[in-house]
Amino acid sequence: MPRTHTVIRSPIGGLTAIREDGALVGLLFDLPDRPPDPARLGPRDDAGFGDVTDQLREYFAGERTSFDLVLRPAGDALGMAVRERMTRIPYGETRSYGDLARELGDRALAQAVGGACGRNPLPVVVPCHRVVGADGSLVGFGGGLPRKRFLLDLEQRGERLF
Repeated sequence: MPRTHTVIRSPIGGLTAIREDGALVGLLFDLPDRPPDPARLGPRDDAGFGDVTDQLREYFAGERTSFDLVLRPAGDALGMAVRERMTRIPYGETRSYGDLARELGDRALAQAVGGACGRNPLPVVVPCHRVVGADGSLVGFGGGLPRKRFLLDLEQRGERLF
């Protein structure tokens, strides 16, 4: 099955979901100053994304705390290890880049963990927004800090927003 995409409306703007061979390989924020490469998207096919759309709607409605989707993000070994640890951060909680580096066995990896978070191809679904600075501050987020704050507030309040 070829790569296809759709655009899903959400309270944080459009989210472009990219699927290949039945697996979700990307979820991109609508960023006018950084439009996605059309070659990365494949043709638009709104019909094949019902599960992604439904689960994102449930998440934004405060009815879903984790995702049950087939994922196949690309990346290096560090990126995969960091993404796996991000999926273990409980809904409504945060961890620091240093916390994840310690889990990986080397506190000195905190900056590399930040880079891996920044390259997360599946934000929201793989919750990179739950990773914060050592002092709890919001730093780094591909969708912009206002979206990161929105997602953390959504999870911490458990409020229905969609």
